[in-house]
Amino acid sequence: MGDVAAESLLQGRRLLVVEDEYFVAAALSAELMDLGAVVVGPAASVERALALADEALDGAILDINLAGPAVFPVAEALAARRVPFIFVTGYDATAIPQAFAHVTRLEKPVDAARVACVIGRALTGGN
Repeated sequence: MGDVAAESLLQGRRLLVVEDEYFVAAALSAELMDLGAVVVGPAASVERALALADEALDGAILDINLAGPAVFPVAEALAARRVPFIFVTGYDATAIPQAFAHVTRLEKPVDAARVACVIGRALTGGN
């Protein structure tokens, strides 16, 4: 999926970015905004992410490890609200609970354009 297709999928979509590394969060947020998304956050902690997850969201990008605590309570909250999300992490698939084994996982480091394409597919019901 090229930038034009990603832009059309992300235009006006409210995306929660959960990432504890400032520069990674800033770069990803900027790229998503360049593609037309409205970035919610970024959130660097489970607590902040849970607070933001109560907002109207179209999707989310979640880092698994947030300076120690795992992001899975946020994933549970999003799943309960039927908000699509993906994991972007340095961890392999064994770090993900079985309940989220179906969720797309991208390994860091990732290109923000790749993240945009994958979250765009998740927003439209594709994998």
